[in-house]
Amino acid sequence: MPISSPQIINMGCRLNLAEGESIRALLTGRDTIVVNSCAVTNEAVKQTRQAIRRARREQPDAELVVTGCAAQIDPAGFAAMPEVNRVIGNAEKLSSEAWQARDAVLVQDIMAIRETAPHLAASFSTHARAFVEVQNGCDHRCTFCVIPYGRGNSRSVPAGAVIDRIAALAENHAEIVLTGVDLTSYGPDLPGAPSLGQLVERILTHVPQLHRLRLSSLDGVEIDDRLFALLTQEPRLQPHVHLSLQAGDDMILKRMKRRHNRAESIALTERLKAARPEIAIGADLIAGFPTEDEAMFANTLALLEDCDVVHPHIFPYSPRAGTPAARMPQVAPEIVKARAARLREAAATRRSRWLQSLIGSAQQVLVERPGDRGHAGNFAEVRMPHAQVGDIVTVTIKAVQDGKLIA
Repeated sequence: MPISSPQIINMGCRLNLAEGESIRALLTGRDTIVVNSCAVTNEAVKQTRQAIRRARREQPDAELVVTGCAAQIDPAGFAAMPEVNRVIGNAEKLSSEAWQARDAVLVQDIMAIRETAPHLAASFSTHARAFVEVQNGCDHRCTFCVIPYGRGNSRSVPAGAVIDRIAALAENHAEIVLTGVDLTSYGPDLPGAPSLGQLVERILTHVPQLHRLRLSSLDGVEIDDRLFALLTQEPRLQPHVHLSLQAGDDMILKRMKRRHNRAESIALTERLKAARPEIAIGADLIAGFPTEDEAMFANTLALLEDCDVVHPHIFPYSPRAGTPAARMPQVAPEIVKARAARLREAAATRRSRWLQSLIGSAQQVLVERPGDRGHAGNFAEVRMPHAQVGDIVTVTIKAVQDGKLIA
C-alpha cells in the first residue's frame, strides 16, 4: 500500500529535525520517503543505512530519497544502495527545484554555499515545540569531526527572517528551540556582525507572545557577557545549557583542537549555577579519543561532577575517514567501549541524584503528546495527569520513576 503523504525520517541532531519539517512542506501531497541522514559517528551512518533498508521493506513501492550529512559526504555510497531512488545534498534539500528535478544524485560542493536556505515549514504539527534554524555550517576544524564537510562553512540567518518565522510559529507553539551546527558562532557573516546574544534579545523583544525560548548546543568559549546575562537572568530563556565540552583532559582537548581547557569549562558552569541555580547542565563527551590513557580518561570522568552534568550525551570515539584524529594512535576498541560504558554509568548516577533532588519542587511543564508527559524548563521529562497538548502547566513533583519525574 503506498504512503499517502511524505514520510520524513530524521536522524541525528535538532537541526535535521527543523529542516525535516521544511522538507515536509516542500513535498506536500507526494508519496515520498525521505531519510534525513546523520554522519556524526560511524554508528550514525550505520543507523542511517539501517533506516533506509527498513523503510524500503515497509514501503517497497515508494520513492525513497536520502539527504543530510551522510548523503552529502558520501553520495555515491548511498546512490549505490538498491533501496535508494535519489540522493540530494544538504544545500539542495531545502530547495523546491531540487525536489522537482529527476537527477539520481544532486549534490553540490557544500563549501561553496554562502547563504542559508529559506525556512519553509509553517508549523511543527506533531511537536509541542518548534525548531528554528538560525545558523548552519562550522568554521572550526576539530580533529575528530567530519560535520563541516557535510554542512559547509558557518553562515547565519538574518535576524529579521528569524523573528518573522518565530512570530508565526509562536501562534501555535509555546516553546521555540534555536538550532544550528555551531550556534554560538551566529552573526559575524551578517551586516553589523550581531552576536547570538543580540539575536536572542531581539527575539524576546519583538515576539512578546513567545512563552519559552530554548537554545541547542553551545560552545562555552563563545558565551559572551550578553548571552551569559540572558541565560542567567531572562525567565523566558529556559534554564538548560547544553555545552560542547567533549573531554575533561587538557592534552586531549588540545589534540581535539578545541578552544577551551578543563579549568574554563568548570569556571563557566560554576558561574552559570551561581547566577541561576536551577540551570541544568548538559554536555557532549567523547570516550576513548586517540592517545587517551587511563589518567586522561579519569579527568573526563571527573568532569561530570566538576561541571554538574545532568544531561549527558556520551559517544565512544569513532574514527571518521579524512579527519586528523583518524591518523592518530588509536585506543583499542574494547577499551573505548568500556570507557563509554563507565561514563554512562557515572552520568546515570549523577542524573538520578539530580532528579531525586527535584522531588517536592514546582515545575513548569510544556505538555507534549499524548498529553500525559512533557519537559520542564530544565529539560527533565515529567509524567503527569492528562492535560491539553501545547499548554504550559505548573506541577509539583512527587516521585522519580524510570528516570522521569512523576507529578
